[in-house]
Amino acid sequence: MDLTPRIETTLELAIRTAATAECPPRLADALHYAVFPGGARIRPRLALAVALACGDDDPVGADAAAAAIELLHCASLVHDDLPCFDDADARRGKPSLHRAFGEPLAVLAGDALIVLAFETLAAARVRRPSRLAPLVGIVGRAVGAQGGITAGQAWESEEAVDLAAYHLAKTGSLFAAATVAGACAAGAPHEPWRALGETIGEAFQVADDISDHVGEAAALGKPTGRDKALSRPSAVLELGLEAAVARLKALVSRAAAQVPHCPGEAQFKALILSETQQFMPAGLKARAA
Repeated sequence: MDLTPRIETTLELAIRTAATAECPPRLADALHYAVFPGGARIRPRLALAVALACGDDDPVGADAAAAAIELLHCASLVHDDLPCFDDADARRGKPSLHRAFGEPLAVLAGDALIVLAFETLAAARVRRPSRLAPLVGIVGRAVGAQGGITAGQAWESEEAVDLAAYHLAKTGSLFAAATVAGACAAGAPHEPWRALGETIGEAFQVADDISDHVGEAAALGKPTGRDKALSRPSAVLELGLEAAVARLKALVSRAAAQVPHCPGEAQFKALILSETQQFMPAGLKARAA
C-alpha cells in the first residue's frame, strides 16, 4: 500500500495551518522549503506501516503522529546543517535552509517546526482522544534531552562518546518513536515495538556512516566526508568499513526478528526486510547480502 498520499496530505495541511497571515512571509516560505520536497519519508512511513499492521482503527491519529515525527525530523535536519554543527551547504539535493534563507531564519524555522509537530498532534480530530496524551509523551521523549535527538546532537560536544548510545539517541530515538507511536495510534500495546524501532534506527545510522565514507554527494543530496572532517562518532571510523557493513547486515536480520505479534505480522516483516535492504549504498549492496 502506498502510504505517501496520507503523509504528504497531512504535512501540507500542517504547513498551511502554520503559514497564516500572522506568520511572516519569509518564515512561511522557509517552513515549506524545509519540508518539501521531502526525502524518503522513512520515519512516517514506518509509523503508518505499524499502525496498519496493528489494525489502524484511527487513521487520523496515525496520520497526525506520523506527520509530527516527520516535522521533527525536518527540524533536526535544519538545525544539523547550521554552521555551529555540520555547516552543510546542501540537503536533499538543494541548498540547505540557512544557505537559502540565512542563519537566523533557519534557527527560527527549525524551532517553529518543532512546535508545529505538537500542534499537529493536538489539533487532530481523532476517534480515540485518550490516545493523544501517550502519543505526545512518545514523541516528546524522542526529541528531548533524555535520550532523544537533542541528546544525540549534544553527545558530539562530549570528549568521550559511546557509539551505540550516540546512535540510539541521535537516530534510533526517532525511529523508535515511529514504531511505538504507530502502535499507540492504533490502540495496540506499544512499548513492545520500541526495540524494533531502535534497531532500525541504528541500522539506518550505520548505513549513513557508510554512505558518508564511500557515497557520492550528488547521489545523496548532501555533503560527504563530514564525520571525519568534524571528528564525529562513526561506525566506519571506529570499526572499519568491512566491520560496519557486517554490523549493518546483523542489524537488518535482528530487526526482522523483533517484530511483535500483530494482525499484519507477516506482511510487516516482509516490508521491514525490503526497506532495510535499501539502506545500504548501491555499490555495497552485494557485500551486505
